[in-house]
Amino acid sequence: MDAHAAGRTARSLELLHSLAYFAPEVEQELVGVGLESGRMTYFAGRAAPMGAVGAGVVAATFYNFNPELIGDAVPRAWTLAAPEEITDARYRGVDAAYRRIFGEAVTASPEMSEAAQLAAIAAQGIPGVDGRPLYAGYAALEWPDTPHLVLWHALTLLREYRGDGHVAALQTAGLGGLDALITHTAAGIGFQKKFAQNRRGWSQGQWDAAASSLRDRELLDERGGLTEDGRELREVVEDLTDELASAPWTHLGEDGAARLAELAAPWRRTVRESGLFPDTLFGPRYGEPR
Repeated sequence: MDAHAAGRTARSLELLHSLAYFAPEVEQELVGVGLESGRMTYFAGRAAPMGAVGAGVVAATFYNFNPELIGDAVPRAWTLAAPEEITDARYRGVDAAYRRIFGEAVTASPEMSEAAQLAAIAAQGIPGVDGRPLYAGYAALEWPDTPHLVLWHALTLLREYRGDGHVAALQTAGLGGLDALITHTAAGIGFQKKFAQNRRGWSQGQWDAAASSLRDRELLDERGGLTEDGRELREVVEDLTDELASAPWTHLGEDGAARLAELAAPWRRTVRESGLFPDTLFGPRYGEPR
């Protein structure tokens, strides 16, 4: 399967994974096992499958967060709840969120079962954990039983596998975590600047210093937009990311990937229309291929 087509499929399914970061059911379950509401539930919830790792490991794998922000939550989170408890709570929250957002008619439907099977085939085609630390944590978990959780688990494996490769691509391009966040925001296909800066914990001074360095490298213009060189570099990063993440989609095949995207299309619309993601969250080109 063509790597770019595989990348488009992966990006089209992103909302069905990332709803877990915004669903109140997930937050409630994580707070219920002892975590503090807010950023701790994000950092510990996502990192828990790696075990009781330190803040440095979380910063390295998550990549574009301010390490100081992570240090306020990890490793203290592991003193409040064990990683295994946190992981179980997160999956319970996703279960409840899927049932509320989509309803029983969808979660128990033949279409959901088919989508889960297709996503699982793709995820099981991931060749290994080499150089993929965050994916490796999730790959060690047992598979869920219910179809909608199988779908979410498979999409999470694919997402974290792709994400680990994306970090490698950014490193190859010489873009550190904050550089990556700024250039992605400037492209208009990610979060809006204000949300990205606040959510990732960067001060205005840190953001401005990194932007100045990117202007010196002729990757940003004076208005904060990408220059031609900046756009070309981001294209190189995305091309390499697609290549590094193509194996599971090749395993599934073009027909299987197309069918999965077709099945997921109405669910993506449901998530968009649910109000879970505010309209002010994303840039003007969010959802476009690049």
